[in-house]
Amino acid sequence: MNRRNFLTLTGTFTGGTLLLPDFLHAFGSQSNLVIGEQCLVFIQLNGGNDGLNTFIPYDNPLYYDLRSKIALDKNDVINKSKGMAFHPALKDFATIQQNGDLTIIQNVGYPEPNRSHFRSQEIWQTATASNEYLSNGWLGRYLDLQCKEHQPTAGVNFDNIDNLALKGNEPNSITVKDPNRFKIRNANDDNIKLSDNPQLDFVRKIANSVTEGSDDIQKALAKSTSEINYPKTALGKNLEWIARLIKGNLNSKIYYTSQNGYDTHDNQINIQKRNLTELNDAIFSFYTELKKAQLLQNVTLVVFSEFGRRVKDNGNGTDHGTAAPMFIIGGSNKGKIIGNNPNLSDLDNGDLKYEIDFRSVYASLLQSKMNFDYTKIGINNKTLTGLF
Repeated sequence: MNRRNFLTLTGTFTGGTLLLPDFLHAFGSQSNLVIGEQCLVFIQLNGGNDGLNTFIPYDNPLYYDLRSKIALDKNDVINKSKGMAFHPALKDFATIQQNGDLTIIQNVGYPEPNRSHFRSQEIWQTATASNEYLSNGWLGRYLDLQCKEHQPTAGVNFDNIDNLALKGNEPNSITVKDPNRFKIRNANDDNIKLSDNPQLDFVRKIANSVTEGSDDIQKALAKSTSEINYPKTALGKNLEWIARLIKGNLNSKIYYTSQNGYDTHDNQINIQKRNLTELNDAIFSFYTELKKAQLLQNVTLVVFSEFGRRVKDNGNGTDHGTAAPMFIIGGSNKGKIIGNNPNLSDLDNGDLKYEIDFRSVYASLLQSKMNFDYTKIGINNKTLTGLF
């Protein structure tokens, strides 16, 4: 087995317990790295969310001409401003925007867009060009440089599988499905020995990082409670865990989770309404919790999808497209709408032309929130002005 396969094997802790010999237990027991008080929280909308029916150009006649089957009525959209409005399911997004805590970045994408779910997600997660392939994610590369000493919970991913965005050379992140299934290591574990083979020292070290990470997570959860009723959804539960870890001073720099179901080739009206309602309710609970705890200024929530949808509907839904909006909540953002309204009269083979490169958003997040030189991880785009 090679080193990368060891990382894949041992970097995920979605259930069960890893028991390690005592001489490895001390490896991950150094203090948490704390760089300021800022952290980033990412919600990845898997499947390609239809941005045009999320933040809607309701005042553009072309929107209704091109989407005769799925356009939302201008009387139903909410929080109208400068020709744009929210899907009615995003009523609390509107509230957050009115509070000055939500920035909307329009027409986000990248050159030579790829319409494959897997490849476009990979591009977003590695922050590479369309024809460039990297095995480590942009956040993993950041954590490799930021965490000079190994810290198993510098990044926490709430999911069933690892996320490429957090993959680095060092095990500075952990994937968690249910923190309640974590077991605090006890003294009896000291007697467990995996092997006398020194070739396995590396994998033991990585495995130990997962056990150490579970200890840290349990300690943080023990110091916090939820003061808000979260929706009984997978996303609601994940954001509740993240809020508790932030309140419990886990001191992770990155939290990551995702929501599935946005590949709306058919039955889009109903499916997207259900998904956006789930997104809205979970985020508003998280937002309310952090605001009540006076932590919102320290937490920047980033909501994105790997691409938008085609401008013209296919009869009952939409096919894979390109540019779409990103949403930034908290972190003392400027509360603006950045970028032009979608140009529906100047399309690229039926798709929106991107105007803002997603890597410019990443650059702004790293520079403004993490106080980090983003060029060190290979991002060469200029920062997006007006975000923070």
